[in-house]
Amino acid sequence: MNALAEELNLTLQGTCAGRLLSRIGARMYFPKGILSQSAEATERAKRFNATIGMAFANGEPMALDAVLDQLPGLTRREAVAYAPTAGVPATRVAWRKELLKKNPSLSGVTFSQPVVVPGLTAGISYLADMFVDEGDPVIVADMFWPNYRLIMEERKAARLASYRFFTPDGGFDVAGLEKATLEAAKTSRKAVVILNYPNNPTGYTPTLAEAAAIKAALVRVADSGVDILVISDDAYFGLQYEPDNLRESMFARMAAAHPRILAAKVDGQTKEDYVWGFRGGFVTFANPALDEKGYDALVKKLMGVVRSSVSNATAPTQHILAKAMADPRYEKQKAEFSLLLERRYHVVKAFLASHKAPAGFKALPFNSGYFMCFECEGYSAEKLRLKLLDEQGIGVISIQDKWLRVAFSSVDEKDLDALYTEIFTAAEALGKA
Repeated sequence: MNALAEELNLTLQGTCAGRLLSRIGARMYFPKGILSQSAEATERAKRFNATIGMAFANGEPMALDAVLDQLPGLTRREAVAYAPTAGVPATRVAWRKELLKKNPSLSGVTFSQPVVVPGLTAGISYLADMFVDEGDPVIVADMFWPNYRLIMEERKAARLASYRFFTPDGGFDVAGLEKATLEAAKTSRKAVVILNYPNNPTGYTPTLAEAAAIKAALVRVADSGVDILVISDDAYFGLQYEPDNLRESMFARMAAAHPRILAAKVDGQTKEDYVWGFRGGFVTFANPALDEKGYDALVKKLMGVVRSSVSNATAPTQHILAKAMADPRYEKQKAEFSLLLERRYHVVKAFLASHKAPAGFKALPFNSGYFMCFECEGYSAEKLRLKLLDEQGIGVISIQDKWLRVAFSSVDEKDLDALYTEIFTAAEALGKA
């Protein structure tokens, strides 16, 4: 094993972060090679900097005017130069400030500086590299984003352990989460738990009481001697529509919850700032037993994963985000879009309240995010999807042939009644077939 990796492992020794590391995670480090030498030269090479593999002219990166003309708000360096492996410093600092603003419970809690990754999918995949070995248990609700399976089961050969998302009463199944985590970790004494709120596909966010119960349940599991990586997948963060919704990330609840719980927040600009194609995300760590050196060790290991895969995330989108967050219009414009989505949510709620659902077609609880789901009992959700697509030109998503996901986020408010009328009509016809 590389001496730098051994040094980082020694720093993490005795912490749950150290015990949770996968074989790859234990081997990861950030090399003192070209990038670190280039960083030193950037600070100290006052005459000539002949370190980095970029082409310069007159002290500035070469850039085509045909490219620069498309990015008028960026300097030449911001537009075409490499970003540091961990991300543009100004962007990382600005995002950390946003975390504190949006999660007041983090006040006084130590957590790492966010590391920039090329999208939330990459963030989850990198955490899997760092902490998931073949056969390790990864706990998800039965209604989960399908990419978790591709990342955890297919790439990492982990085993997904699931519990039902909803109780029969329509609340979040906290007891199911606790039982599944305890059962999955019986032999390994470690577990990875993914919490995704607002949830894809259900569009559900736990209530404040449910969030407190989730924290208490995972603390009880940790008290039993299990090390837990709790990943908060916050792709749809900030889109809550009911007063009793949890408004903070579960990361804020778990950050200082227990020495055996390593909290990891995966979030980003993708949906929070309505820039899906920017492919920008962040990974942040928290654990009450970690000090500054411990966080630095985790960040360096994550930087090793980034360096060994994509080298660094795209620089222009990071600079654009930092400038956007500094713009006085930023929060107001985000609030306007959030309100627009909330109005669509209430239109859908009103439709469901005023129309009798077809037999065997049940709307599941939803209160946030982009989506809602119907449960199909007695017939195929996939057949319903195809019927809507082929006969009405309407696209929806079938999941496990049991649930039909509808993204009200992508349909204008004025068209929602027509959309749901067609869905109900098709479901009723298929149910009678």
